[in-house]
Amino acid sequence: MISFIDKLKNSIKTRESNLCVGIDIDKKQFASNVTLEELKDYSFTVIDATRDFAAAYKPNLAFFEEWGSKGFVWLEELIEEIGNQHVIIADAKRGDIGNSAAHYANAFFKHFDCDAITVNPYMGEETITPFSTDFTKGVYVLCVTSNSSAGYIQNDTFKNVINLTNDMNENKNIGLVVGATDMHKMEKIRSLSNLPFLIPGIGAQGGDLENTVNINKEFMDSTLVNVSRSIIFADNKDSKSIYNAAKEFSGQMRKYCEQ
Repeated sequence: MISFIDKLKNSIKTRESNLCVGIDIDKKQFASNVTLEELKDYSFTVIDATRDFAAAYKPNLAFFEEWGSKGFVWLEELIEEIGNQHVIIADAKRGDIGNSAAHYANAFFKHFDCDAITVNPYMGEETITPFSTDFTKGVYVLCVTSNSSAGYIQNDTFKNVINLTNDMNENKNIGLVVGATDMHKMEKIRSLSNLPFLIPGIGAQGGDLENTVNINKEFMDSTLVNVSRSIIFADNKDSKSIYNAAKEFSGQMRKYCEQ
């Protein structure tokens, strides 16, 4: 069985790309009478248009859960459409402990067969352990996020998250979510951690792609840079526009890596 870290590195190397495409299919981006089937079809179009450039996909659970049980069927179908040649990260931000967390792990790793999940560590080590016991699965722990109000909580806690995850990473399957909207914090975190980063905030949120790559240049074999809206809703929201946007972001990262 391949380890999570090996699958991650292989996917990045195979495509020569650090791109993670966020699957945030927001119905507000479409006509008010859009149907679930139309959103499904659109999500499959996104996958087909980006699979040459995406090392990973990150479906955001919020956009599936709002449809109830039908949304979970959509998620199952989407994961099947992606297949097993890309890293699939469930952007679920789960943060419970003990038996509850173990059942969440079963849901996303056994039922949905995702490769990794995002986790909120606010309740401590017990929120991470149930997701990190299987070396074939990964867990990305929120450290510094890209939203504007994050600092009120995270400024005083992010170093604790770094210390905790460094100590827990015996299976080499723990990573950190580090937003691209604060280069100073990213640089600080990178100086304290060698863990794989999942980096949101590029594109619509205005993160600095060139500096992101420069800060992580020694670790790009395991770094994922997530782009959601700027790819999946590019220009005319058609296959060609989505393809070109994914190609552009992937190419920019490769160029910065080679400089």
